[in-house]
Amino acid sequence: WFYFYRSPSLSAPKMKFAALSLLLLPFASSLSAPASARKPYTFTKSDAIFKEAQEVMPGGVSSPVRAFRSVGGNPVVFDHVKGSKAWDVDGNEFIDYVGTWGPAILGHADDEVLSAIKETMDKGTSFGAPCALENELAKMVIDAVPSVEMVRFTNSGTEACMGMLRLVRAFTGRETIVKFEGCYHGHADSFLVQAGSGVATLGLPDSPGVPDGATKSTLCAKYGDLDSVEELLKNNEVAAVILEPVVGNSGFIKPTKEFLQGCRDLTTKYGALLVFDEVMTGFRVSYGGAQEYFGVTPDVTTMGKVIGGGLPVGAYAGRKDIMSMVAPAGPMYQAGTLSGNPCAMRAGIETLKRLSAPGQYEKLEANSRRLVEGILEAGRAAGHDVTGGYAGGMWGFFFCEGPVSSFSDAEKADAEKFGRWHRMMLERGVYLAPSTYEAGFMSLAHTDDDIDRTLEIAREVMEML
Repeated sequence: WFYFYRSPSLSAPKMKFAALSLLLLPFASSLSAPASARKPYTFTKSDAIFKEAQEVMPGGVSSPVRAFRSVGGNPVVFDHVKGSKAWDVDGNEFIDYVGTWGPAILGHADDEVLSAIKETMDKGTSFGAPCALENELAKMVIDAVPSVEMVRFTNSGTEACMGMLRLVRAFTGRETIVKFEGCYHGHADSFLVQAGSGVATLGLPDSPGVPDGATKSTLCAKYGDLDSVEELLKNNEVAAVILEPVVGNSGFIKPTKEFLQGCRDLTTKYGALLVFDEVMTGFRVSYGGAQEYFGVTPDVTTMGKVIGGGLPVGAYAGRKDIMSMVAPAGPMYQAGTLSGNPCAMRAGIETLKRLSAPGQYEKLEANSRRLVEGILEAGRAAGHDVTGGYAGGMWGFFFCEGPVSSFSDAEKADAEKFGRWHRMMLERGVYLAPSTYEAGFMSLAHTDDDIDRTLEIAREVMEML
């Protein structure tokens, strides 16, 4: 201060600017301060809103995982989102790796997608009648996804899987299906079957309210184990083998191509259909989904999330001879009031246009790789057992030595440590899926600075665990 006051070389305006710079210096330095120098976030308003929510909604949420039960603490209540960031009602800013559970692959509230939706909304939010946008999105899906020759749009991934299940049974004339321990295909009764060797083949329901009869035709195999698949196919008249081609609901589990090709070969051998549930992986791990990524083509595919561009959309699709069973072309009935909604179709179209540009998935996978490898390096440097992986814009890791190839492997991970990791990352501005059994998602909006910042915080938190 004395220097600026006494210096004859500084004019009055320069002296004012210098003084102002000194006054602002503490604030500027706090913005560039290391993670350890910043105070953890507080969530007073989120806590109050969640407390009220528990009085009016079961558990205070509209979908169970949002309640943070598996990681502890209360959930964050969002106020708005943009790009790679989310802001809560307390004004906290987060780097978001949930991306509304996958759809926000371009980043949140993309300007071009929003503009297209607004333009479409001016014509009406719902028709309940055919619209040309359905044709356009269907053709884009057919052109992109190897197994698809026809598409039926629905309003969610669960609805798509429900329609798919009825379709494979109608087409084959068989009732039994094979799914895999730890794979999730929506909350329809037939899919809520308890995993684990003791009850895997007994078809025991995994939720109260699911009748025994609804699950008796559902058999469970072990993910990654072709012998368990063939054993079920050999001893049962199976309509279809249904799987996540990259698991995202037991944490992130990336299979080998040999396993997926083995499922393809076995279903062909025993006259069953092969279904890839690509609700999560479709247009996420590559433009043509996991089936393009691995080079293995199923008979039927379910989709959702990304193809709606952030609005509610699902679809089941496949070979024309199979899809021709669906009403009104065939006798298998399925319908939906809001299916093919014009706003959702337009959001999907604009999203896929952007994703079809060269280099998009290379960028997603490079960023996913850098993030995962950085987290694993930070964990190991701090003395933790960690393992993880990535595929396109999808990634994840576990607190265990690994490798993790199945749900039973994932169960060995340290869920309590993950819960502490999650809360500490959250308090420092990184929003991650609130369960060790969920995958993470990279978007095209995530920058090098986002990843650098995330890894800086990860290193700090790993040291503190």
